Amino acid sequence: MEVDREDGRTQNQLRPLACSRNVLHRAHGSASWYQGDTKVLAAVYGPKAGARKNENPEKACIEVIWKPKTGQTGKLEKEYEMILKRTLQSICILTVNPNTTTSIIIQVVNDDGALLPCAINAACVALVDAGIPMKHLAVAICCCVAKSGYVILDPTKLEEQKMKSFAYLVFPNSVHSVLPEGSVQGEPMEHGIVTSVTHGIMSVDDYFYCLERGRAASAKLSDFLRRSLQQHPTDSSKAG
Repeated sequence: MEVDREDGRTQNQLRPLACSRNVLHRAHGSASWYQGDTKVLAAVYGPKAGARKNENPEKACIEVIWKPKTGQTGKLEKEYEMILKRTLQSICILTVNPNTTTSIIIQVVNDDGALLPCAINAACVALVDAGIPMKHLAVAICCCVAKSGYVILDPTKLEEQKMKSFAYLVFPNSVHSVLPEGSVQGEPMEHGIVTSVTHGIMSVDDYFYCLERGRAASAKLSDFLRRSLQQHPTDSSKAG
């Protein structure tokens, strides 16, 4: 079933993407990430000596601070901080700089839907810009399920408000898209998933369909991420 979206996109079509690195000169690494009218800035500071309280001193600590566009940090922002922290902990190599803390600051510039996936994508690019050792990269996407059962990707804010449920999905970026062919050892990650968060009422079938559509779209995100990282840090990358 074809679905007409207000901005003219198909169900599986992403909004135009844009990414820039090294946008904040006082940070150790930084990036901006646009998806349509949603824009997020990510800044990385560290690693700095000393782990946070109750953290393992034999591993590096990841700290995430979420700054909304306006107002104070609330319950939703704290949830985003937790999801982002756990996602980044799973893709960073925490044993390289033990007993240190790396802080990731997320600044929301504009929210027009799929905000958390945009923040995850921005944070990954900023970590690369800062030279933080990582097992692999990751790309995030939002999939929404309507009351009538159809699924759309990368929703706007208005589309999010009309949906019965949605899933934030984070997939491992294909290692082969960023490393030379033949340099990768071990199990392939093409069918893996890093993070999965759902909101609302979603059937098992709907969830697996979201996984299928999200994984297919992640290939385009992975390709865009690869091209962005191959450019000079001060250049910006765009994709329609």
